[in-house]
Amino acid sequence: MKKYLFLITISLLVPFLIQAQDLADALRYSNLTVSGTARAGAMGNAFGALGGDFTSASINPAGIGLYRSSEFALTPVSGSIRVESIYYGTGREDSDYKFSLNNMSYVYSIPVAANNEAGIVSVNFGAGYNRVKDFNSNSVIQGFDVNGSYLDYFADRANRDIWSDFYEELAWKTDMLLYDENNKEYYSDLQDANYGQSQRKTYSKNGSIDEYSFVMGLNFNHKLYMGMAWGINDLSYSEGTSFYENDDNDNIPYFNNYQFNNYFSTYGIGHNFKFGAIYKPINEVRLGVSIHTPTYYRLYDDFNTTMNSSLTYNDGSEKYEESSPYNEYNYRLQTPMRATFSGAIVIGKKGLISADYELVNYGMAKLRDGGDGYNFYDENADIREAYKTSGNLRIGGELMATSNFSLRGGFEYHGPAYNERAFGTSQLNADSKMMVYSTGIGYRTGLFFADLTYRYSSLDEYDYPYPTPASEVYQAPQAASFKTVRNNILFTLGFKF
Repeated sequence: MKKYLFLITISLLVPFLIQAQDLADALRYSNLTVSGTARAGAMGNAFGALGGDFTSASINPAGIGLYRSSEFALTPVSGSIRVESIYYGTGREDSDYKFSLNNMSYVYSIPVAANNEAGIVSVNFGAGYNRVKDFNSNSVIQGFDVNGSYLDYFADRANRDIWSDFYEELAWKTDMLLYDENNKEYYSDLQDANYGQSQRKTYSKNGSIDEYSFVMGLNFNHKLYMGMAWGINDLSYSEGTSFYENDDNDNIPYFNNYQFNNYFSTYGIGHNFKFGAIYKPINEVRLGVSIHTPTYYRLYDDFNTTMNSSLTYNDGSEKYEESSPYNEYNYRLQTPMRATFSGAIVIGKKGLISADYELVNYGMAKLRDGGDGYNFYDENADIREAYKTSGNLRIGGELMATSNFSLRGGFEYHGPAYNERAFGTSQLNADSKMMVYSTGIGYRTGLFFADLTYRYSSLDEYDYPYPTPASEVYQAPQAASFKTVRNNILFTLGFKF
């Protein structure tokens, strides 16, 4: 039963407030980490100047021009994802295991002339896909004797005449949001008792971006290689979170616990073009450059929330469970352009060293054309203020142990996308960067090859478990730290003909 009765007449539903279209989404779908074949993965994906591998279709399409024969390749990957968290001094860990197909490709080589000083030696066409982003992870945070609540955010919005069927309405109907008629304000039992409850939040993220590429590469006398690719990006992302607060010490009147669940999914298709060139000033040196146009997505979001609660009043216990409406929204996203500069040294048939440096300005991402006509002007201004140009470094090497076996190693550094300061304060993830270490072996004989690779990646970042209330009356939430570790094993089987 309600302790206070109040007729709700406020119904301000602003679509972008109940959707996920914001600067976080722009970065999530723009910050890519290519994962193709096992050979490229072992060498840090530093294939912008090397080519001869379908991973280059997502880096520098001129690399398709270096194929000397037709080829089919397939790359399954298996691995674990572990996320370690710390919140209010309490450490927690969650993990998951995934199996997927990272790459499947076919390249058809058409010889034109064995040695043509003035023209084309060969024309190569390729079709296939590489995975350019893996979203999968599970994580959990937990804190005890905390001094704030997610309900503060609901109460603050309600007191500012903001009312949503997805948030405040659920809290009201489950007796988590109350109204003081004397002071004319919303509050919660937790705030009234000065907090002290425990909090737990679980995250489940799933999905990927797979890039399907149609590529053409030209070989000009084994000195200059040029290529272009049309990329079709298949994006699928879903995220479910469950936020739970509980009166562990039984010192909050009436309140026992509540759980607020939030689920949204995004899916859509995007298109981009890539142009690149590789030049060999001498046979041992290769220089590469490529430009990627923005990827233009049409995205579709599904969103809903639920809340359940348990309370004990003087006249007995009550349990409530409420669900929001099911909301759908569509919009466009334009990711930033990318430029990659590459170099490689090839030491005959003994081995090679390669490096790529990629530049991308995440502040150039743009949300556009909301399904209801919304233009995202404020969100795009936030994107420009929050994000900066970032540099990603990829380094790799290969040593031919025998005429058939090779040993490989690589390293990747993906720089932070955040400015040091934005919106008048320091950004939590201004130093958030990902490091990848890789090693592998390869075997080639006749028309068959096989590659095996191990990759270890680590990413440290911070996040708030719920939004900060605008009013200084409420305590801001404490940030939780997350360390995401991925261990992947890639295996490529390939056939030449």
